[in-house]
Amino acid sequence: MGLSKSSIGLGALDEGRVLHKKREGDIVAALAGNPNVGKSTVFNQMTGLRQHTGNWAGKTVANAQGYASYEGQGYVLVDIPGCYSLDAHSAEEGVARDFICSGEYDVAVVVCDALCLERNMGLVLQILQKTEKVVVCVNLMDEAEKKQICIDLKKLEERLGVPVVGTAARDGTGLEELYLAMKERAKAGEGAWHGCVGCGYRSDAAADAQRGADKCICKYGCRHGGEWTAEEICRGIVEYKDKEYAAADRRKDKFFTGKITGIPVMVLLLFFIFWLTIVGANYPSELLHDFFLSLEDKLIYGLSRLGMPVWIREMLVYGMFRVVAWVVSVMLPPMAIFFPLFTVLEDSGYLPRVAFNLDKCFKKCRACGKQALTMAMGFGCNAAGVVGCRIIDSPRERLIAIITNSFVPCNGRFPTLIAVITMFFAGMGAGASLGAALLLTGVILLGIGLTFFASWFLSATFLKGVPSSFALEMPPYRRPQIGKVVIRSVFDRTMFVLGRALLSAAPAGILLWVLANFEIEGMTMLSRLAGFLDRPARLMGMDGVILLAFILGLPANEIVVPIMLMAYLAEGSLVEVSDLHALKQLLVNQGWTWATAVSVMLFTLVHWPCATTCLTIRKETGSMKWTVISFLVPCVSGCLLCMLFHGLVSLVIKL
Repeated sequence: MGLSKSSIGLGALDEGRVLHKKREGDIVAALAGNPNVGKSTVFNQMTGLRQHTGNWAGKTVANAQGYASYEGQGYVLVDIPGCYSLDAHSAEEGVARDFICSGEYDVAVVVCDALCLERNMGLVLQILQKTEKVVVCVNLMDEAEKKQICIDLKKLEERLGVPVVGTAARDGTGLEELYLAMKERAKAGEGAWHGCVGCGYRSDAAADAQRGADKCICKYGCRHGGEWTAEEICRGIVEYKDKEYAAADRRKDKFFTGKITGIPVMVLLLFFIFWLTIVGANYPSELLHDFFLSLEDKLIYGLSRLGMPVWIREMLVYGMFRVVAWVVSVMLPPMAIFFPLFTVLEDSGYLPRVAFNLDKCFKKCRACGKQALTMAMGFGCNAAGVVGCRIIDSPRERLIAIITNSFVPCNGRFPTLIAVITMFFAGMGAGASLGAALLLTGVILLGIGLTFFASWFLSATFLKGVPSSFALEMPPYRRPQIGKVVIRSVFDRTMFVLGRALLSAAPAGILLWVLANFEIEGMTMLSRLAGFLDRPARLMGMDGVILLAFILGLPANEIVVPIMLMAYLAEGSLVEVSDLHALKQLLVNQGWTWATAVSVMLFTLVHWPCATTCLTIRKETGSMKWTVISFLVPCVSGCLLCMLFHGLVSLVIKL
């Protein structure tokens, strides 16, 4: 969802391949493992960073670096994407494979899931073929204990010939032992590096080290790899006292992924999240609005005491400050509610079930079911959703997911949708919030339907192909840690998205004030621009001011409504709007009808991606061609959708 400096660590700009040591003796440790075994949780606990975590496979799509220190020893930890083997089938698995095979680390920590240790052994054995500097971290020992799964760590250590440490990373158990094992393994001589066939990395290990590693590995048949070898190693080490430990999860899956109940439950959960967001955000938004309003006179007085000219004072307060105040008061409360609720779904393990439920729909569109996960990430931030498309193996299906990601409204578009729905359709009284949530859910479902249609269209035209097979690990259901969910959601997602919006809102407010207050031949520049756009906007059921607001909102969708209001007002400043009723009256006075409101909702749902998303698409695809296509597809779709709706309304009125 949100991507921030604190969540992706030191290697944000260089894909984690440039190692950032603080001093010469620092140990570089690669955190490898299957997807969804807790690598990022181990990374966060040891470094204090906030790498994105969640109870589903595919969250980490690039290397992240962090620094830790224990007993005077420094550690550079590299959290690499999860992979089931070194035979990469997707972009993020390629990132993991390349780093493991590069040998640019002192020790490889292979994190395993205590609940399914045998499946994790395949990657352990493959990495042991490349280097003997390995520490096996058996994570989730607390969950294994609850499910009455006993693991003999000492016996496993004897069989593998490398240190094995049991941890419960969520509460920090066992990390001290892991530090010591990493230090001991890294300092135990030069070790052996065996290269990686087909990866372009040359083997330069000494012959005696090679033979030593071969002796260790061949003792258990690891050179041949495979399911049988992993089974043999785990035999007698893992004991299941409760043979039906997963029965409860299977019963839940019958409900959440059933043919009859799966889709309706998903829609009800979506409705419930939106209802809580709307109900919970109203009162805090009013408080924030009143608070910022009370600061205006103080700011004007303070700036006048500094001797600033009147036009600068008004530009800063009535332009920049009011736009920023609107963004904060309207965006912060919904995000502070929506992100924690969405994170609860992530941590509980429900999101992969959503992908499972939608897989048949995507397959009929010749796309991949994993697109449902990237679509879900787009609810928070479309740029994050585009980056998340790395989890899709097929380049064709990855492009489809990238191009259609903007059909899902990001958190910057929710305030506009909520405001328009509440003003024109939800009514008043106790049922207003339920009506608003129901309509908002309908709009989101329309966006999902358009995603299916666009995916099918692209598969039938520009990106023809056969849908690939879809294999997705179903994680166990877990009880979310509410405290950590709130902290991670607020600081790593809400504040990051809000901060990015404010960076766009502040200069946009100044620019709008200038355009609205400087005249050319008796008409403001803002009015001239709106007049120029009025004719094409009327074809879509809107006016020039609305279309201009969307165009100027390219840096961030959050500033569309403030731009619209400022453009409507003759004073050229965002005047006080006490509540949504007053805002509705202002819009009605400017010629808005229910049909205008619907057109605005449709265009808010489907229009060009923001500047950040466009830059991300350019980086992910490496192609200006596909970046332009990713811009044009939602843009043309939104224009056609609005024109179709406006034409139907006009036809009905004439009849």
